[in-house]
Amino acid sequence: MLSNSDKVSGPADDKKSLPTVWLVIGDKLGDNAQVEIIADALGWPVERRRLRFLEPYVYGKPRFKPSLYHIDREQSDPLEPPWPDLILTVGRRPSMAAMWIREQSAGRTKVIIVGRPKRMMDQFALAIATPQYRLPDRPNVLQLELPLMRVDETRIAAESEIWRDEFAPLPRPLTAVLVGGQTKPFVFDAKVAGDLIDAVVRVNERDGGTLYVTTSRRTLPEVVDALEAGLPDGSHLFRWTPDANENPYQALLGLAERFIVTGDSISMMVEVARLGKPLAIFPLPVRSDLWTQVRERAARVLHGASENREQRGLLGWLGDRLYDLNLVNYSRDFSLLHEKLIERGLAGRLGEPFPAAPSQAPDDLSRVVDRIRSVMRAS
Repeated sequence: MLSNSDKVSGPADDKKSLPTVWLVIGDKLGDNAQVEIIADALGWPVERRRLRFLEPYVYGKPRFKPSLYHIDREQSDPLEPPWPDLILTVGRRPSMAAMWIREQSAGRTKVIIVGRPKRMMDQFALAIATPQYRLPDRPNVLQLELPLMRVDETRIAAESEIWRDEFAPLPRPLTAVLVGGQTKPFVFDAKVAGDLIDAVVRVNERDGGTLYVTTSRRTLPEVVDALEAGLPDGSHLFRWTPDANENPYQALLGLAERFIVTGDSISMMVEVARLGKPLAIFPLPVRSDLWTQVRERAARVLHGASENREQRGLLGWLGDRLYDLNLVNYSRDFSLLHEKLIERGLAGRLGEPFPAAPSQAPDDLSRVVDRIRSVMRAS
């Protein structure tokens, strides 16, 4: 059984008046980091409830409902009363458990989710969403400019020193190619990997220097093979494995002059943007099946109609009702985040010139903290 005793201490004064807070989190480090950032900024004492999932739901997506049916209870932290005043959570699987806890507390526990509620929008105290989520303009939605992800500058500096001598002889510019993997609704197979390599090689031929490719947990083996086969001489490839001891990712964040990131990986794009380094995005193709196209088109129409509460009319009302009846989901569109990064001068499209002097990434953390404190004062 995992321990839940590790706590972040808040202010020493007036602790009795502070709310009890749980962080209900899963196995996605990038997701968890956003919740931890908020908890640190709030300064309230928190307890973590780390969840592990049954085999079908480690990668599979359970149907959303307030429940623990997808949880490996033996390997997870205990979920037992007394129930907290507030839960901070993220993602479908942890938020299902958070909403189950809310039910056990007879609705007393407030649940704040980072990201997109899959269901029950009106029962979340607050949804903290970023541009890739098409959420309507509702009183319990806070839309952010960028995800709250941070970079660990201390770790980057330490890893940079470890790798500095190995990177030193490489011809410059050193271009880090950060590769994610296939996730709905994207296609990222060997053919798409070939298109990526073709585009990357053209940039390398134009500008010279060295390509350094790193893969990740979600990268399919056939994609890695295609990348390796297409890389020009003098390039480097890191194959991610669970037991890899010498991952160059953090060192590349510190030492590479510029970056190419596949458009599925929000965390990698945002990390580079927050470092203020030149970034080019390689957008992945979307599945071409009819159902995906119809669903995405419908989501765009309904979202556009729901976006302004004062002007949304019949379509906006219909979108809200279909969501509340579990007939549609608020969709996710990564191109919205790409557009936001490009519009802000934080990134460009692969094949175009890299941004010469990327602007400073916006930081919405203070808005988030103020809004959460307001939610809890209103309770």
